[in-house]
Amino acid sequence: MEFHNRSPKSILAYAIGAALYMPATRLEVAEEIKNGKHAGLTTVILDLEDAIGDQQVGQAEESLAQQLLQLLTYVRTGMMSEQKLPLLFVRVRSVEQLERLLNSLGETLALLTGFVLPKFSSDHGRAYFALIAEYNQTMHTRAGDASHRPVLYGLPILESSKIIYRETRWEELLSIKGILDEYQKYVLNVRIGATDFSSLYGLRRSPDITIYEIAVIRDCIADIMNLFGRVDSDYVISGPVWEYFSHRERIFKPQLRVSPFEDAFGKPGRHLRMDFISDAVDGLIREVMMDKENGIIGKTIIHPSHIKPVQAMYAVTHEEYMDALAIVERNDGSLGVFKSTYANKMNEIKPHLNWAHRIISRSKVYGVLHEQQHFVSLLPKHENTSAPNLGAVQR
Repeated sequence: MEFHNRSPKSILAYAIGAALYMPATRLEVAEEIKNGKHAGLTTVILDLEDAIGDQQVGQAEESLAQQLLQLLTYVRTGMMSEQKLPLLFVRVRSVEQLERLLNSLGETLALLTGFVLPKFSSDHGRAYFALIAEYNQTMHTRAGDASHRPVLYGLPILESSKIIYRETRWEELLSIKGILDEYQKYVLNVRIGATDFSSLYGLRRSPDITIYEIAVIRDCIADIMNLFGRVDSDYVISGPVWEYFSHRERIFKPQLRVSPFEDAFGKPGRHLRMDFISDAVDGLIREVMMDKENGIIGKTIIHPSHIKPVQAMYAVTHEEYMDALAIVERNDGSLGVFKSTYANKMNEIKPHLNWAHRIISRSKVYGVLHEQQHFVSLLPKHENTSAPNLGAVQR
């Protein structure tokens, strides 16, 4: 389905997907968005925090204002449709900066979907969301009809020392959850900042392994998922950044099999596979697979080459979709278990019902693959490959 920043929160939380970070000092952002430079781009995060130097804050805020104003001009002059804008977010440095931007960005705030809140903690988390709530309530009162004004959301990043250190973790997570529960209507998703976590231990994962193989990070993610990933918590959790886009030397074997690429593109598919291996995308794909298995939706990325692989990985397989539909449709008390459409598993209605609802929600944003296709069919194509005749995604 189509979506934009006025879409329901239940759709937007899933739709963020591959969120591309750009330093707010970039002067070409508006032009690149208007021209559709990055194929498949659905989410942009303009960064005022770690992606810029401490001495560039003023320059970055000015650049941000200029780029948003340029986008607003493009929309108002008909050079681009507001519905075609990617979801736009700004990562701020502090509560004070957020307040300053809410007061200074004016009409361009309507282009934003929200603010990303780094190093979110119980110390200042309530102050962030108090500002966001006040802005939304004030704007909707002025507008008269809230449906004509997009909601401005907050996206907390869990990445502070109180969360990664075991002795303070659970108390801090519970405190944060209390804040987020209080302002839940304005919490679009919860993000995990594994880079900052790793920094506290002097660690940096290599492109050959996933974040789940770094023991202290894995344990922390498990606790975050344990608390915020529960069905009754109703939070969507986004995965840590993948920061590699080139990989010349390898220690382990490539993590992409040849057969899916040949199935999708024939023998030329081997070229595409080798491109992905050279660019360290095989590690990204494996980590996104691990994200999905752990209930995580979406990922922070730092390079445009990561957009399509991440989005493709979240497309729902035909088998998943048929199982999910059957489970939901048969949830009438007439039976408890039945053989799957693909006749390769048993579907138990009660234990699998929550999973089925999440699969259907994901399918609304990312689509459903044709029964004879898989995610490889949606990947960027090498110049020597050609797409299969069979449509990859069910419409």
